[in-house]
Amino acid sequence: MTESSTTPGLRLAGISKVLGGRTIVDDLHLDIAPGEMVSLLGPSGCGKTTTLRLIAGFLHPDQGTVEVAGTDITRLGPERRPSAMVFQNYALWPHMSITKNVAFPLKVARVPRTEVKERVAEVLELVGLSHHADSRPAHISGGEQQRAALARALVQRPQLLLLDEPLSNLDAKLRVRVREEIRDIQQRLGITTVLVTHDQEEALSVSDRVAVMSEGRIEQVSTPAELYRAPATAFVAGFIGSSNTIPALDLGEGEPGAEWMVRPEDVRLDPAGMPGVVTRVLPHGHYAEVVVQVNDTNLRAFVTGEPPEPGDEVGVRISRALRYRDGKLDDAPVTVPA
Repeated sequence: MTESSTTPGLRLAGISKVLGGRTIVDDLHLDIAPGEMVSLLGPSGCGKTTTLRLIAGFLHPDQGTVEVAGTDITRLGPERRPSAMVFQNYALWPHMSITKNVAFPLKVARVPRTEVKERVAEVLELVGLSHHADSRPAHISGGEQQRAALARALVQRPQLLLLDEPLSNLDAKLRVRVREEIRDIQQRLGITTVLVTHDQEEALSVSDRVAVMSEGRIEQVSTPAELYRAPATAFVAGFIGSSNTIPALDLGEGEPGAEWMVRPEDVRLDPAGMPGVVTRVLPHGHYAEVVVQVNDTNLRAFVTGEPPEPGDEVGVRISRALRYRDGKLDDAPVTVPA
């Protein structure tokens, strides 16, 4: 195995940061493979944006190191790092054309004029903005402004692309289209990428892996599928997607300190199952979210076809459950109640 195949594209080794007397990032470790796209996902205040700023060089860690392709860049300023960042507000110059906005970092770096022209034309073609080369930011759409900001980052040919909530200013439908465009470009270029987002759907749909953060630490970093189906902690189980959290005693397991996590799609309405009463029905278009009270516990189920009505007596069967002890996933077999 060659050295390039074993050296991470990005390595965060025990980085910590205190701001305002509070620990924002706490002994964080993360390796990202070359060409991999990883999202930092978590609630507000979890440290994901501060982590991105530590990677970019806008902040320096109090402890730990930041490495890109095996090179320690911990103490370098942002202008000396092999990274480029797309900001949440795009930060495009309103008085400049799209061409001049994209060319700006190259001119600051004193790249020869001929090379600037070639690289700008190349990257505008890549992001599909060649026809807006002479337009100003106010004369193009929000999605096109986002792609212009991406082009300005990519024109620098960075080893590391950093995306700070890049789609938060777009409407829901446009976010879906633009995030797919970003993923396509990232894969074609094979560029190591870190995305910060609070949008679970966004993180799960475009990332090779997702790092879920809480209180300055990474709770779990896994593929989207593994993260959803096998959350390593009770926090991740409750944060990712929709879930039913049930104290073990409520289902007759008799183990205090343990709880079950059941996804709504693993709760089936079955006349032979545990008896319950429908308390709410929430339509979601092609399916309905049905809330069933079983003893003192409310279970949410995803139901296709004609849903029951509130007040209906139904049976509930759980097809798959995960058990957590002291907040950690228990690998021991779980007996699902009939």
